[in-house]
Amino acid sequence: MKPFTSTVSRWLAPLVLPIATAMVTAIATAPAATTAHAQAPTTARIVLHAPLRVLDPVLTNAYITRNHGYLVYDTLFAMDAAGKPQPQMVEAWKVSPDQLTYTFTLRKGLKFHDGSAVTADDVVASLKRWGDRDPMGQRLMAAMDKMEASGADTVQMRLKHPFGLMLDALAKPGSPVPFIMPRRIAAAPASQAITEVVGSGPYKFVPGDFQPGVKATYVKFADYVPRKDAPSAFAGAKVALVDRIELVNISDAQTAINALRSGEVDFVEDVPPDLMPQLEGVKAVALKPYGKNSNAFTMRMNWHQPPFNNVKVRRVALAALSEVDYLDAQIGDANVYQICGAVLTCVSPYASEEGATQTKKPDLARAKALLKESGYDGTKVVILHPTDLPILSSFASVTAQSLKQAGFNVEIQSMDWATLLARRTKKEPVAQGGWSIFHSSFSSLDLLSPVINPNLDGRGEAGYVGWSRNEEMEKLRDQFAGESDMAKRKQIAASIQKLSYDQVFFVPLGGYSKYKGYSKRLANMVDAPLPLFWAAKP
Repeated sequence: MKPFTSTVSRWLAPLVLPIATAMVTAIATAPAATTAHAQAPTTARIVLHAPLRVLDPVLTNAYITRNHGYLVYDTLFAMDAAGKPQPQMVEAWKVSPDQLTYTFTLRKGLKFHDGSAVTADDVVASLKRWGDRDPMGQRLMAAMDKMEASGADTVQMRLKHPFGLMLDALAKPGSPVPFIMPRRIAAAPASQAITEVVGSGPYKFVPGDFQPGVKATYVKFADYVPRKDAPSAFAGAKVALVDRIELVNISDAQTAINALRSGEVDFVEDVPPDLMPQLEGVKAVALKPYGKNSNAFTMRMNWHQPPFNNVKVRRVALAALSEVDYLDAQIGDANVYQICGAVLTCVSPYASEEGATQTKKPDLARAKALLKESGYDGTKVVILHPTDLPILSSFASVTAQSLKQAGFNVEIQSMDWATLLARRTKKEPVAQGGWSIFHSSFSSLDLLSPVINPNLDGRGEAGYVGWSRNEEMEKLRDQFAGESDMAKRKQIAASIQKLSYDQVFFVPLGGYSKYKGYSKRLANMVDAPLPLFWAAKP
């Protein structure tokens, strides 16, 4: 194993032992590997797309916290590689003939990391907390007449009316994920951060090692009992790929790639397109996409404060933007990105691009005329820019340039991602710490359906940041959730697409294929749209 390079040492040497020492220590202290994993590495050091600071997977929908959650927690159901919900913590379930009562029985032997048994009471508390926060969960809870533990390992849900997306909701793979945690922890309000990380998943979180934004450690949970089903994306057997995972933060993409090439880290979640050639031909490293157009860029405006509380001004911003400008600046390789104006992404079965003007070259003369007609008075537009999230590094400047050309008064304000996540919850005017625009990179998993896509939330202040309010949108989303006929769902989705562009709920900025780089020692890792560190062939 090569020693740390001087560049990587600047980031990591003060924080962790050299990898060779860590490997020796882990081998000496880790439990013996199973026969199926005799060749698996004992320790994996991973670099994810952002620093981990918030540990509560319900409090925030940040992807870094979701990734952390998949290591620690488990779910009642899980989506397989075909996008179908499969039982995970559930052994058996039944539905009454009138489709109003669901009964779920848990698998035997499920344990939390603190040694306590997983019970139906834990499930009920966890789902209530998740359902208080997640848009899809909120719709499920609104349809719920009563959810209770009818036995130590049995959960019964009685509905007011049929909810065709029941299993899809319980298997929701995107954040917030309906993870199950102990009742004593899940009893905390959804708006209050949990203070203890205890799940029942394949890995245990090591609280003593956690340094927010710097390092997190996970160890194999010896008492985890995997399903007997073959692994398939989020579903099936979850056999820990390694005995110990060390998550380290390297905010500079080039430094992370250097560390992967030299063997100092084993996994880099997000390899920028311009750095991919550096991994080609490296014998010990593999480079693989999570899937075609696995991710999508978006821009969200603040409906709560001027100037974007005026739909006419939002329409000006839409008219001034061009997806190509963003994709060329951030990705640069047309083989990796896709021009796409579908609000549900172009990989959704409900995809449509009706109304998508930003997929073409902008007409600045028209944008300027629209701005004049809108009554815009020169109010400052504040764009939030994350300094430690490489995948969004170019977006604020592209937006600022486009809006300035159209006649807006624009200011970019830079901060780390954790600060941005907190800042975007503020509803005050920009002069008092508020904001006007932020950008996101979403997994397509979180945008495919109108029910889960947060950008289509029309509940105003009770909804997703940006606080778009539109009763017609909420009626359409309710109709979609209650409709079981696919053809009718597509019709509703088309109406949602049209309304979204008319009111400018958000601006889709194109899709792209996200790539992961990893040591070939991790080649047995299950294939999924996001990083999952359990084995593909247990």
